[in-house]
Amino acid sequence: MDSRRKDRREARLKEEIEKYRASNPKITEQFADLKRKLVTLSAEEWDSIPEIGDYSLRNKKKRFESYVPVPDTLLEKARQEKEHVTALDPKSRAVGGTETPWSQTPDLTAVGEGRGTVLSLKLDRLSDSVSGLTVVDPKGYLTDLKSMKITSDAEISDIKKARLLLKSVIQTNPKHPPGWIAAARLEEVAGKIQTARELIKRGCEECPKNEDVWIEACRLANPDEAKAVIARGVKAIPNSVKLWMQAAKLEHDDASKSRVLRKGLENIPDSVRLWKAVVELANEEDAKLLLQRAVECCPLHVELWLALARLETYDAAKKVLNKAREKLPKEPAIWITAAKLEEANGNTAMVGKIIERGIRALQREGLEIDREAWMKEAEAAERAGSVATCNAIISNTIGIGVEEEDRKTTWVADAEECKKRGSIETARAIYGHALTVFLTKKSVWLKAAQLEKAHGTRESLDALLRKAVTYRPQAEVLWLMGAKEKWLAGDVPAARAILQEAYAAIPNSEEIWLAAFKLEFENNEPERARMLLAKARERGGTERVWMKSAIVERELGNTEEERRLLDEGLRLFPSFFKLWLMLGQLEERLGRLPQAKEAYELGLKQCQNSTPLWLALANLEERMTGLSKVRAVLTMARKRNPHNPELWLAAVRAESRHGSKKEADILMAKALQECPNSGILWAASIEMAPRPQRKTKSSDAYKNTDLAQPRSYSCSRRW
Repeated sequence: MDSRRKDRREARLKEEIEKYRASNPKITEQFADLKRKLVTLSAEEWDSIPEIGDYSLRNKKKRFESYVPVPDTLLEKARQEKEHVTALDPKSRAVGGTETPWSQTPDLTAVGEGRGTVLSLKLDRLSDSVSGLTVVDPKGYLTDLKSMKITSDAEISDIKKARLLLKSVIQTNPKHPPGWIAAARLEEVAGKIQTARELIKRGCEECPKNEDVWIEACRLANPDEAKAVIARGVKAIPNSVKLWMQAAKLEHDDASKSRVLRKGLENIPDSVRLWKAVVELANEEDAKLLLQRAVECCPLHVELWLALARLETYDAAKKVLNKAREKLPKEPAIWITAAKLEEANGNTAMVGKIIERGIRALQREGLEIDREAWMKEAEAAERAGSVATCNAIISNTIGIGVEEEDRKTTWVADAEECKKRGSIETARAIYGHALTVFLTKKSVWLKAAQLEKAHGTRESLDALLRKAVTYRPQAEVLWLMGAKEKWLAGDVPAARAILQEAYAAIPNSEEIWLAAFKLEFENNEPERARMLLAKARERGGTERVWMKSAIVERELGNTEEERRLLDEGLRLFPSFFKLWLMLGQLEERLGRLPQAKEAYELGLKQCQNSTPLWLALANLEERMTGLSKVRAVLTMARKRNPHNPELWLAAVRAESRHGSKKEADILMAKALQECPNSGILWAASIEMAPRPQRKTKSSDAYKNTDLAQPRSYSCSRRW
């Protein structure tokens, strides 16, 4: 029994222990899987693990130090030591200076004397002996003070830590160039330039084949020693382009720089960077000879071929470009340069052929023609003044990769983008090519005409519009644009002739009739204007023709004829509110206010939603009867036309004109509730508010109104 009980107790105890360890594992068990993964870490990952501080109990005890009062004997000794200030060393004084004897000073001035001594030492060190007198250069002294760097304890600690770390790096791996460079720069930052030079010198000895170490050594060296340092560098690495370029920078005249670069080319004849640098320093004749040698050494670099072609004569340049084309058959810049060369020499007929031939040759070589890239080349050709090359590139590449149904949209978008970037000739070329494909598209003609109007000449615009109406004779806007441009140029007969051609092409176009009327009327030809409008009325003109006819008679002062035209027009077009408005205004001018009121009321029966008619009737009622009738008219208008800010504003202003400020404020509050986004209502509300409240009102207006919407005005103009 005892043994069985013992076994059960041990099993239960073992189970409890396992359960406890499962819920509370040891630290070693928790990190066992991570410790197993440590074998996969590299040396760089081991080095990147940060060091932790020592937080043991032994070091914690050191932090709690006890402080006891300083004994009086120590204070007395310190006081006695400060009582005497020794004299300056005679060797530190300038010649002819007076000797400063030591003297006993009071205790309170000990600190001041010490500061004076330090300052005098500083001045003596910066002084200069001139004719037996001690002269101090204040400018140099201040410069020296500015050069003094004040380093905090934290920075000093960081520098020490970094120094130890970098020392470990260069000791463990002395063949690691970045370690030497970092150590030298650390000493430079710390102000120990000589130590930095020594470190980088050792780095050059340890890593003689690394060009970055030599360049850093050249940078840190004295100006007199920099050339010697870079000379040792190019001797150790004669094939380093960076070192030869640095050596050339250290020279002061172009001849010495060119000599150094040519020496570098003897060691690295295929360096494009060295060839470019030496060509930039040479004159035109020497540059031509150098480029001839450069293309032999670097035949696969297109910039050298193009530079040589620019320096050669026309015939020699063609030979150079032909050789370049043989060496670089997949380079489009050679073909573009050849086209520019022909254009510059007046052979514009060859430009298109060269570009077309070049694109075919590039496609045969398997090069994909990127439409966007070629468009950029066209813009570059435009900036260079090669307009014919720009046109040829566009006409041969603009359609590549564009679906047939997307051509119009894509080309118009490309032209607009070019116009935004200022590439006008490129945009003109795109529209020109588009018009050869879409001869009957009015929108493309209009876009091209707008471009010419904004950036072209009157002659180019007139030529484009003449061509446009040839292909689209039914497009009224093209005829009208051409006539308007002639009119603006002062050529009224030419504008009249264009409109006559438009009559023949579009005999029943009201827009052309009205444009001809406006041309004659604005140029003081009222009889011609009357005849044109009469013909338009005979051919069944719309309400606009009758309105323009009445306006002509009103301007000429023919009241009876104006009344006849208005009555006839209202019989034909009773729902056109402008004719009713003009009839009421005619009666008002004649002083017949009841007849004017009747005209407005008849018009409102036909046009209940016409805001100008309601406002005209309200103004007339205010003149005839006063405020009470105006309130009734505007209330009825707001019921028929809800959410109309102009009617609310008219009611508010009517109350204000008659001194009912309280009623005006009430109406304004209701108006803003019904039309919270109306700019004209908020503007009037700000104007009516007291001055201290206007800022708050303005803030509310900005929050409630959409500033992007165009500003609306009350309709008070005469029709």
